Amino acid sequence: MNELFSNRISSVSPSFIREILKVAVDPSIISFAGGLPNRDLFPVEALQKATNDLFNDSGKDILQYSSTEGYLPLRELIVADYKNKGLDIHVDDILITNGSQQGLDLLGKVLINEGDQVIIEEPGYLGAIQSFEVYAAQFNPVTVHQDGVDINQLEEIVTSSSSKLMYTVPNFQNPAGISYSNENRRAVAKCLSKTKTFLIEDNPYGDLRFAGENKISFKTLLPEQTILLGSFSKTVVPGFRLGWIVAPKPLMDKLVIAKQAGDLHSNYFCQRILHRFLIDNDLQKHIKKIVSVYGKQKQVMEDAIKQYFPKEVTYLNPEGGMFLWVTLPEKLSAMTVFDKAIEQKVAFVPGDPFYINKRDLNTLRLNFSSVDPDVIKEGIQRLGKVLHDLL
Repeated sequence: MNELFSNRISSVSPSFIREILKVAVDPSIISFAGGLPNRDLFPVEALQKATNDLFNDSGKDILQYSSTEGYLPLRELIVADYKNKGLDIHVDDILITNGSQQGLDLLGKVLINEGDQVIIEEPGYLGAIQSFEVYAAQFNPVTVHQDGVDINQLEEIVTSSSSKLMYTVPNFQNPAGISYSNENRRAVAKCLSKTKTFLIEDNPYGDLRFAGENKISFKTLLPEQTILLGSFSKTVVPGFRLGWIVAPKPLMDKLVIAKQAGDLHSNYFCQRILHRFLIDNDLQKHIKKIVSVYGKQKQVMEDAIKQYFPKEVTYLNPEGGMFLWVTLPEKLSAMTVFDKAIEQKVAFVPGDPFYINKRDLNTLRLNFSSVDPDVIKEGIQRLGKVLHDLL
């Protein structure tokens, strides 16, 4: 059977996180593994009303095929939101996608030939690594620090090689939770301005800020080379699988063709429901509620770590988003900790899958957004016991 599979798919590993989630599905396990929004914050009643109102007003129309680019009024709302954030985006520059993950796939399909080089954050988002791996990209990892990427490493990569793309999550990065400082963003933009490299600014968590100040977008610093990815998964609901790409016209033309070949268009019914929800409700008020809850959950996890983890364990303190990044003493592999933690009915994601060709690392990711405060305390206490026993 294996000889029937394409070389492309045979060389791609399954998602490590998806495999972990199969283990964590046991209801007795406290899971910090998934990057899941808090389902108690989903606006169920408002979405139900939006759906009922749509059926009453436009029942037949909302069940029809639609344009590849996406529902125009929904794209206009995205343009308005960008304008409020100081970005001048034209509606024709927006393509609605099946989550921002499809945006990555479309960009890989349109831009990456086998062996083409892609700059990736390290640690970096596993979904991007897996998506570009399908197209046989060659990765150039650049280390992520507290305030962004290592500029010396980036300059060395740019000088010594030719990369088509640089993928970034500059706001509350997945997995490390860090945000690039404005100084770091300017340095990245200056470095890439000498090249033809496209910079992808993936921003699923940008609205989930509970401390600090908003940072400047790469679209302002590097307008002709920046591709924006956005998503409604973290601010409304993930189940709709609705996101978008903002790209320059020559690239957008190719992305539309690639999407036509892939799925014709994203779910039109869900686009219409989402649009109705957005015009009938105050999204910013809803986001403030999410931010308030996540901020409290992050603080509970941080306090529990201070109380229950060994002093040799350190962590990065995010100003928003959904994740805490933990560093163990060098002698301790997070994979070893994971195996022992599962025995104590607590799960997390070891750092290994977020790196390129590195194993038995001493880092791990904890998600705080999908777990209630009392459960966070219990889970961190269990994990702390495992760490104390192993050290």
